[in-house]
Amino acid sequence: MADVYKHLKTARTKLGEFIGCDGDDLFFVPNPTTGVTTIINSLEINPGDEILSTDHEYGALIRGWGSICKKTSARFIQREIPLPCTTHKDFTEYFWEGITDKTKVIFISHITSSTAMIFPIHEICRRAREREILTIIDGAHVPGHIPLNISEIDPDVYIGACHKWLCAPKGSSFLYVRKIFQDKMAPLIISWGDEGADPSDSSFLLENQWQGTRDMSAFLAVTEAIEFQQNDAWKVQTERCRWLVRETRSRLDEYFELDHLCPNTEEWLGQMASIEIKTIDLIKLKNTLLKEFSIEVPIFEWKGKNILRYSFQVYNDLKDADLLIYALREMPKLII
Repeated sequence: MADVYKHLKTARTKLGEFIGCDGDDLFFVPNPTTGVTTIINSLEINPGDEILSTDHEYGALIRGWGSICKKTSARFIQREIPLPCTTHKDFTEYFWEGITDKTKVIFISHITSSTAMIFPIHEICRRAREREILTIIDGAHVPGHIPLNISEIDPDVYIGACHKWLCAPKGSSFLYVRKIFQDKMAPLIISWGDEGADPSDSSFLLENQWQGTRDMSAFLAVTEAIEFQQNDAWKVQTERCRWLVRETRSRLDEYFELDHLCPNTEEWLGQMASIEIKTIDLIKLKNTLLKEFSIEVPIFEWKGKNILRYSFQVYNDLKDADLLIYALREMPKLII
């Protein structure tokens, strides 16, 4: 039993070095939804308090905020972001206009899931600190995707997935909490706490790290996933992937009339991009791409728009982009 705490400490330390924070300021969770739910249940929310967010957030987490607001008579405000986005500065100014004297929490994605955009969270966190507004960042798509330094961003809470772009086993994510807020954390699952075998002297870890019997192997494998990616060859390949995302969007513009959500720049896009695609049958388009071309891409409705989100990992290359473009061009009856 003692060995698992030693190995968890090693994995947390390695992850902390990789994402720019103290390894004792985070603990592992199976997924970002668990992490955000833990935070939501720990907050002291009062009637009339406002949680400011955007209309680009992940659906499961929106439901979580809706649940706590229903219980407390607080308000979860999803500020509608004008599209297409222009610059990070314009985004920040517009988002900040949603702040009121009742704003207690900002909940915002670092990289959005549905629209695949990088949001300017550095400046938002800086302004929030001046106003003493709690910042909770959904960074599910960030670790291993774009460089991450939590200490520089300086959020109060940051949740990230290791089983996405970092390529760790499924069921490995983390919840980071700023030191001054750790004592306010209520464990999602009450277990042994300081009566258990964990040698840590941190009540934050004692209460949250052990959550009953479960398989810890996905957490422990994060160390190997990080070491696998910490080489110059991987960095070169991810830079190539980011270029390929932008190049693919430019090429798609040659064949289709696309209404874009944001500029085709590295400021907004990482290794994935979402495009609005005009189709008469969303499900048939997705199934045809999969069955006839072996292309697996999320295609879904978002705010009345049909969205196709494509992404490139290091095992993808220009031939994959060529195939996507070719496949879409071969389906004139499905794409308007």
